[in-house]
Amino acid sequence: MRDMLLIALYALLGAAAAGVAGALVLRVLRHRSVAVSLTVVAAVTVTAMLAGTLAVAQAMFLSAHDLTVVTMVVAMAAVVSLATALLLGRWVVARSRELARAARSFGDGGSFAAPGGPSTAELDELSRELAATSERLAASRERERALETSRRELVAWISHDLRTPLAGLRAMSEALEDGVVQDPERYFRQIRTEVDRLNAMVGDLFELSRIHAGALSLTPTRMSVYDLVGEALAGADPLARECGVRLVGDGVEPLPVEVDGKEMTRVLANLLVNAIRRTPADGTVAVAAERREDWVVLSVTDGCGGIPEEDLPRVFDTGWRGSPARTPPAGAGLGLAIVRGIVEAHSGRADVRNVSGGCRFEVSLPTTAATG
Repeated sequence: MRDMLLIALYALLGAAAAGVAGALVLRVLRHRSVAVSLTVVAAVTVTAMLAGTLAVAQAMFLSAHDLTVVTMVVAMAAVVSLATALLLGRWVVARSRELARAARSFGDGGSFAAPGGPSTAELDELSRELAATSERLAASRERERALETSRRELVAWISHDLRTPLAGLRAMSEALEDGVVQDPERYFRQIRTEVDRLNAMVGDLFELSRIHAGALSLTPTRMSVYDLVGEALAGADPLARECGVRLVGDGVEPLPVEVDGKEMTRVLANLLVNAIRRTPADGTVAVAAERREDWVVLSVTDGCGGIPEEDLPRVFDTGWRGSPARTPPAGAGLGLAIVRGIVEAHSGRADVRNVSGGCRFEVSLPTTAATG
């Protein structure tokens, strides 16, 4: 038993010496290729075995022949181990370089395509992560391009909408100044109308900028959907009478909600104004509210005749008007974008779909936000 302990001790000392030397070499070469590191690890393994064997051999006074045999066996094992380590290292390095080249492809706007062929589990996992990152970057670039396009369109449209009334205001003011107007009161009324429209447009732009900047501050209070819809209907009634459109609010359930009353009233007002202006005279705009599973849904249904299917995904985009015409009745195309921004700030969603004779806009609020 004592001899076995001595053998184990001598073998441990010899292997430990080789291990310490190998650790020092690995530290010096830690920035080199993985093939070099694998070769060093293989060499340390064989050297540790050889050092331990030689230490035991010297302690046990083995014969020269036996020592030569043991050394030859260890040397052959060293050759095989080093060759295997080199082959494995070169294969891992080659796969790593292929992966690096593939990763560069999506750094400049391209997409990542994982290199083919077998690989280690770690490199496969890295490839999957890079592929997922590439998809997220592509989606982010697409959103950025869409947002930039939307911004350019908005600037162009707002510039047009501002230029037209400003030109009219200047012409009317010059006519009044020159005293060539036969009916000044009519000009004053028209100027007031144009100023009100410009003021509303500037207000919409300010609201939209707050939404995009994440500066929309909400003050939720508990109220009844019935009261919320009633207030919005009362505000839209004069416009409906002027346009000859009937407003119907019979399908409103008295559900409790917890929302910012001012902002949600603006949501309903924007939807009602949009519906009234798109509905022909003698048409009907209906407002409803109901509970659907985990949502409280407010809906506004108009008689506009429907929206082309290809335009439905763009309805809530900034600047969308549903018509190439840029006439004042079309508005600045900001109302529905404001609707979506306010609703999403309430953790809800805004949707639109075609129904018989028109379309239905729906505002869905989660019951967690609706019931408090």
